[in-house]
Amino acid sequence: MSRTRSAASALDRRAFLAATGAVGAAAGLGLAFGGGDRPAAAATPPGGHAPVAPVPVDAPAVPPVPYTRGTTLASVATPHGTGGYRQLGDGPGWRRLVRTELAAAHPGRAGRRTALASFVQVTDLHLVDVQSPLRYEYLRAETASAWRPQEALSVAGVVSLIERINALPGGPATGAPLAFVMTTGDNTDNNSRLELDWFLTAMSGGAITPNSGDPRRYEGVQDSGLALYWQPGSALRDADKRLGFPRIDGFLDAAIRPVHSPGLRMPWYSTAGNHDSLPGGCYAPGDPFLTAVATGDRKLETLPADRAAQVWKAVRKGLDPRGEDFKELLRAQAKKARHVTPDPRRAPFTRTDYLRAHLDPARTGPGPHGHGYTADHLGDGRLHYTFPVADDVLGISLDTTDPAGHYTGSVGAEQFAWLRRTLAANERDGARHVLIFSHHTSATMDNTRPDPARPHEKRHTGAELAALFSAHPSVVAWINGHSHKNEVTAHPGFWEVSTASHIDFPQLARVIELTDNHDGTLSLFTTLVESAAPHRADPADLSGPGLAALYRELAANAPKARKDLAGEATDRNLELVLRRR
Repeated sequence: MSRTRSAASALDRRAFLAATGAVGAAAGLGLAFGGGDRPAAAATPPGGHAPVAPVPVDAPAVPPVPYTRGTTLASVATPHGTGGYRQLGDGPGWRRLVRTELAAAHPGRAGRRTALASFVQVTDLHLVDVQSPLRYEYLRAETASAWRPQEALSVAGVVSLIERINALPGGPATGAPLAFVMTTGDNTDNNSRLELDWFLTAMSGGAITPNSGDPRRYEGVQDSGLALYWQPGSALRDADKRLGFPRIDGFLDAAIRPVHSPGLRMPWYSTAGNHDSLPGGCYAPGDPFLTAVATGDRKLETLPADRAAQVWKAVRKGLDPRGEDFKELLRAQAKKARHVTPDPRRAPFTRTDYLRAHLDPARTGPGPHGHGYTADHLGDGRLHYTFPVADDVLGISLDTTDPAGHYTGSVGAEQFAWLRRTLAANERDGARHVLIFSHHTSATMDNTRPDPARPHEKRHTGAELAALFSAHPSVVAWINGHSHKNEVTAHPGFWEVSTASHIDFPQLARVIELTDNHDGTLSLFTTLVESAAPHRADPADLSGPGLAALYRELAANAPKARKDLAGEATDRNLELVLRRR
């Protein structure tokens, strides 16, 4: 029995919270992977890899709970005014709702419950090298995701999010120390080695210069003089300024200025997404032509409307997963492309590159070494693994990107069989509760193209995964991203928790707490948090916090961006009740 549960069973709720506040650090509750003097042991699943337990780190003192400060329970950045460009300011918080589709919420559970796990999910950070020649910004008229006016500030935004996470004193519902952070993919945007370096430095701590190509200046669409894009330092009445976007002299110089990340104060784990595995997030990897474009000196910034419409249709429908038509387009338009400074750091990274970068001792930070991956993964190229969340909770991270191309996902037969064995072994060995982590959602896993490296291997869909999880009583939740939208879905026996991105407004992460209510039910608490940046941005403030505030406000005003990504109240701050099976 974990120290969390044994301590709680011996104390009433008030005494338990007093004890929590007295010990403060993660080790005091046993939530940091076992408590006591050593990490909790976890069996290696059949065909899996031995989990690596991190070293607990000091956490901020735990406040009286529940608390709201620093979360969206207290306040949410909200557009004010009318018209085109709207400034953000403080808005009312989102209250916590109780959802009971899977089990009744019994009276008195708040006084009985004990914490089993407490952690943070971040997803779809999309740290982006906005100057990369491999980007398809010229599709902006077709889709808002092709280019966003806030993208040049992605590093500043992520550093501000890390500052917020570091300042959280514990789980807002239980006060339990936050044991780790899990990223659920699309940590990078262009599958670029440079972006991977920025991501790992941001998470582990250190200096980042969010620039590529010419070290002295920005070279991208925002100094192109093209009205298709916001030109922040120009008098040009571009498309965005006509909607009220401000002129901000010095914006681009500030955007490529070095930034220092404090790194996370707690252990963190990594899950890969399609933008981490595929060039452009949608094309099959390993193409030398796309590497040459990414690292070369020609950047296409504009395209005739009819050709742009054709390209976007092919991307959206997955008609060109290997990028053959895309490559032909780039060849045909090469003479119209802008000359830029080449940069070999922009090359797409491979799975081996991804794993080696995570396993670099310089990236370990507070742990664990490899952030879920081990040296064994280098040998077989797999990106799925298990890890101990707590004594009573097992985490499983999946790789849901289809290497054949396209941005929707699936899992191969080998990984599906490993997952089935892992769940069965867990139930034989004591039935720890299981949390599943992946990038894709159940609804976005319909890509069954054969993996070129395994042409005869069957691919399994999100519906098949959901059926497998429902068949295993130990599965509590499936936690993912990809859709850039908050959405929480009740499946038979478990909850699917999808969280909004940190590149599109409202730019959120989610604290998740699992509790045993000691009445035959469990509760999964979800609390959304914003970055530490002030809600109101000041265009004259080009400091780090000022840029992070602009990052959020520009995202809120991005033309054609979806306005439903915050989800409904039933997708945000919640207590999700389910049977303890």
